[in-house]
Amino acid sequence: MKTVRSLSLAALALAPALAAHAEVPRVVADLPAVAALVQQVMGDLGQPETLIAAGSDAHHYQLRPSQARSLQQADLLIWIGPEMTPWLDRAGSGLAANATALALLDLPGTHRQDFGASAAHDHEHEHEHEHEHEAESGHDHDESHAEEGHDHSGLDPHAWLAPGNGRVWLGAIAEALSARDPENAKTYAANAAKARDELAALDAELKSNLAPLAGKPFVVFHDAYGYFTGHYGLTPAIPVSLGDASTPSAARLAEIRDRIAAEGAVCAFPEANHDAGLIATVIEGTGLRQGAALDPEGSLLPPGADHYAATLRSMAKSLTECLGQG
Repeated sequence: MKTVRSLSLAALALAPALAAHAEVPRVVADLPAVAALVQQVMGDLGQPETLIAAGSDAHHYQLRPSQARSLQQADLLIWIGPEMTPWLDRAGSGLAANATALALLDLPGTHRQDFGASAAHDHEHEHEHEHEHEAESGHDHDESHAEEGHDHSGLDPHAWLAPGNGRVWLGAIAEALSARDPENAKTYAANAAKARDELAALDAELKSNLAPLAGKPFVVFHDAYGYFTGHYGLTPAIPVSLGDASTPSAARLAEIRDRIAAEGAVCAFPEANHDAGLIATVIEGTGLRQGAALDPEGSLLPPGADHYAATLRSMAKSLTECLGQG
């Protein structure tokens, strides 16, 4: 079966054959943050369609029939990659034969990293606690694995949370659009250059604002923040759930409470589109402050060209408001 990744590796090779009948491409993006980068490059020439609806979870999403039709009609698909949305890799068989795709995680210059050492530590020790807590949780080892869903090691797909990647991707998006629409190549290039400069300025601002938070451990809903904490020099977050935001087992919750005490966590942050009550349960009796919900996908923010910057700003604001107290 044809997959989106198999197309992405040869995405620009089709350009010479397509340029003869070039027009502004019909673009589909997976995440709102990706669509924002595309919109910045397209400017007034066009508007991408975003597959992940506002308030939805990208890890566990099902395309509507209308969205499947949009994929069939798209000239260009721009997405993070199957590590983030495996369901979209399967849906890629519906792309038109002359469509191209750009998997951003595959692009040269993209900073890629595996799920952090803290995640590996959690996963290893969860197995120890599973055996200790089987009787009280009512779940055996196999059931716990069924709950988790799959292996959480390997490449962390939340790479848009490193703004340096956003800058790399803006240039690649401009090249992909220009390959389909050479008449507007100068506009795409100019828009991308402007957006890269704006993102560099935002990055410098956030680095200054977040610097005082270094060395303050905190708890998050799931393991999505390694790029952000690494880039801004923050202590790696303690995730309650793992990389795909699956529901944690009772054994994992016990492990997290142990880590909160051992590492001296300061704050805990719920996450948009996930049960805030779970965070409240985990930190009950610990004395941790509960901060505003983090929204790594920007799923609750207005769509548009400003969405990517707004996502990063929102993350920094929520962290600063809680971790910056005392």
